[in-house]
Amino acid sequence: MSAVQFGLFTIGDVTADPVSGRERTEYERVKMFTAMAVKAEEAGLDVIATGEHHNLPFVPSSPTTLLAHAAARTERIILSTATTLITTNDPVKIAEDYATLQHLADGRVDLMLGRGNTPAVYPWFGQDQRQAGPLAAENYELLHTLWRKERVTWEGRFRTPLAHFTSTPRPLDGVPPFVWHGSVRSTEAAEQAAFYGDGFFINNIFAPTGAYKPLVEHYRERYAHHGHGTAEQAAVGMGGQTFIKPRSQDAFRGFRPYFANSPIYGRGPALEDVAEHTPLTVGSPQQAIDKTLGFREVYGDFHRLLFHVDHAGLPLEEVMEQIEVLGTEVVPVLRKEMESVRRPGVSEAPRHPRTLASP
Repeated sequence: MSAVQFGLFTIGDVTADPVSGRERTEYERVKMFTAMAVKAEEAGLDVIATGEHHNLPFVPSSPTTLLAHAAARTERIILSTATTLITTNDPVKIAEDYATLQHLADGRVDLMLGRGNTPAVYPWFGQDQRQAGPLAAENYELLHTLWRKERVTWEGRFRTPLAHFTSTPRPLDGVPPFVWHGSVRSTEAAEQAAFYGDGFFINNIFAPTGAYKPLVEHYRERYAHHGHGTAEQAAVGMGGQTFIKPRSQDAFRGFRPYFANSPIYGRGPALEDVAEHTPLTVGSPQQAIDKTLGFREVYGDFHRLLFHVDHAGLPLEEVMEQIEVLGTEVVPVLRKEMESVRRPGVSEAPRHPRTLASP
C-alpha cells in the first residue's frame, strides 16, 4: 500500500489546439480518456479521474461509461470521478451505477461528490439551484444508506419515497466505493465529509497556494470530533497542474499558447504570475517536485494528488509525454520524499480491500 496516491484528472474540454489550429472532435476527446488511463497505469501512476459536465465544450457527461471502458483496458489503476454531481443525479442511480462499476473493475473505483460549477445544470435535471445545500445533504444521506443497508424505507423532500427498496448490485464484497467530497469554498462539504468519515478533496488549482487551508483544518478537526479517528487519519486529497520540460524556459515557451487559450486561465493574469502564486507548475521536473512538496508544508500530510495535464487543446502526444515525465521522473521522487517525512499515525491512502493484493 501507499500513503499517497498520485494520478491525473481531466475536465474533458474540447478545445482547438492554438498552435496547430486543429479542431479536436468529441470522438477523439472521448477516446483520449482511455488512452490516458492506459498510459498512466504504464507510467506507474495510481489514479485517473474524470469530471462530469453536461454543457459544451465538455464531453464527460457519462463518467461511469468512460470509467467502465478504461476498466476493461487496465488492471491496476484506480478509476474515479473528479466530480459526481450529487445535486442533480438521483442517488439511487448513483448507488447502482457505481456498485456495478466496482464489480467490473474488481474494486478499483471511488468517486468524488460535488455540486459542480454550472448553475444551468439544475433546471436541466429538474432541480432548483437555490436548494443546492439541502439537496446535496439529503441526496448523500440516501446514497450512504443505500450502500450500507439492504432494505431501505426512506422519505425526503426532493424525490419520491422508497419502501423496502434494495439497490442492486450490492457493493463489491459489502464495501462501498470510497467517497471524496470535493469543494472550492464550502465548509458544508468539509463538514459533510467529516460527519460521514469520508475523504475531503480541495481543488488546489485556481486560488493562491494555501487558500484552502482553513477548509482542510476544519475537516480534520471535525473528522476527529465525529469519532472516525485522529485528525492525521482523515483522508485529504488535492489537485495540481503541471507542464514539464527538461528546461524551465522551454516549458514556459511551450505552455504559453495553451495557457492563453485555456477555458480556465485565458484572458486572466499573466502565465508567470499564475505560476508564481498558485499551484500551477510550469518548469522542470525538479521544479514540479519542489512545488508539490511545498503543498505538504502548507496542508500537512495528504493522501491523494491528481494532476491536470490535458486541457486547452494540448495534443495527445504532448499529454502522453507529460504523463510519462510525471510517472518516471516526478512521482517516484515525491513518493520517496513524502514517505521520509510522513508523520506517525497518518493513515494509508484509501483502497478497496480487494485491490490490496495488487502491486
